[in-house]
Amino acid sequence: MGALVMAGQVLLGLSILIILHELGHFLAARAFGIKVEKFYLFFDAWGVKLFKFNYKGCEYGIGWLPLGGYVKIAGMIDESMDVEQMKQEPQPWEFRSKPAWQRLIVMLGGIIVNVILGVFIFWMLTFKHGETFIDNDKLVNGVVPGIIGKELGIEPGDRITHINGEKVIRFNDIYSSDVLMGNANLTINRNGESLEIHVPADILNKIADHTRNEFVTERHKITKIAQLSPGSVAEESGFLQGDSIVQINDQPVVFFDEMRSHFEKLIGDTAKVVVMRNQEPVNVQVVVPEGGILGFNIERDQSIPYEVVEYGFLEAFPVGAAKAWSTVADNAQGIAKIFKGEVRADKALSGPIGIAQLFGSEVDWLKFWTLVGLLSMVLALMNLLPIPALDGGHVVFLLIEMIQGKPLSDKFLERAQMVGFFILLALMVFVFSNDIIKLFR
Repeated sequence: MGALVMAGQVLLGLSILIILHELGHFLAARAFGIKVEKFYLFFDAWGVKLFKFNYKGCEYGIGWLPLGGYVKIAGMIDESMDVEQMKQEPQPWEFRSKPAWQRLIVMLGGIIVNVILGVFIFWMLTFKHGETFIDNDKLVNGVVPGIIGKELGIEPGDRITHINGEKVIRFNDIYSSDVLMGNANLTINRNGESLEIHVPADILNKIADHTRNEFVTERHKITKIAQLSPGSVAEESGFLQGDSIVQINDQPVVFFDEMRSHFEKLIGDTAKVVVMRNQEPVNVQVVVPEGGILGFNIERDQSIPYEVVEYGFLEAFPVGAAKAWSTVADNAQGIAKIFKGEVRADKALSGPIGIAQLFGSEVDWLKFWTLVGLLSMVLALMNLLPIPALDGGHVVFLLIEMIQGKPLSDKFLERAQMVGFFILLALMVFVFSNDIIKLFR
């Protein structure tokens, strides 16, 4: 069931993005009197269609191959490769008969709609939910390093006070591109002493292998057990809802990471645990299972200083727009790092399977629309890349035409389209195989 929910979410999210992207091209073409022959969600490869109907001279439908979508614009060399149409005399309602500036707007139409959609989604999410963050000055218990943080030399209880000399106001800034894109300097306060830790340029490779939570997380105190998993080791050993662990093998524990560390060292052994139950100490013995996970959830640590900022309808717009554009900047930086060799492509790039995992196996509409907004901005950026067969490739050819005063030959455009098609096909094979390898790994 979880896999179906995951697949359903990614299919819905991508369908929304594809339809609106192609609608951008469609509306721009119609605005300039250009005939649109087809409008398809997914590709009807080899003529196989799941659904179709005709309306006002345009065929609308759903193809069987869920790798994108397209609009077939009359008189244009595109993925349909309709070379026979291009051999005929140009008609006034064809793409090739229109001025270059109109054709440029048509090719940018999908990208423009994706940008508008992304900004709109982040605007509405900011208006509805505001911003929740942790006040870094009030995070008195500091951070807990994960696998990556430990490698960098961060220790439990450290407080990250500055990033590249700028004071950290919100703890969430530690996960910003200023840090996770690498080559950042963190100022650490450790027991009243200040020291510097350098974040290497290739940290994204390690983030891809693990998660950003394996960099650092806020340090939580141990609170009461909120829920026991049915049939878990914790339930069978006598732990109860409301218990609070205070000691393990005669060692006092205050923080959640301390408790986890103790249990991980005692895998397969019996741990003598003292819990506070109804304000009285109670002894519980438990054989620690593989992984050190006993099977309980704890209440949220109320000492973590969560802050919520709410915005009015108009106030939310610049905040939401800034979030949307930051995703473009972050992804552009990531692409640049791949070309520089600082980040491996197999670590940085994901396909539909990787995207589906981001949506998760449970429906969370805040997460869903956040990911749709992010993907909309990423789709705009990727389509702007100057690769033939992408919108960006067509834009480059149109700009060359406008500069030299005459169009490039149809034969050149046909060959460029084929080259672009094979580049995109190779990229699809790469990301699909990469997703599968990651899945089994």
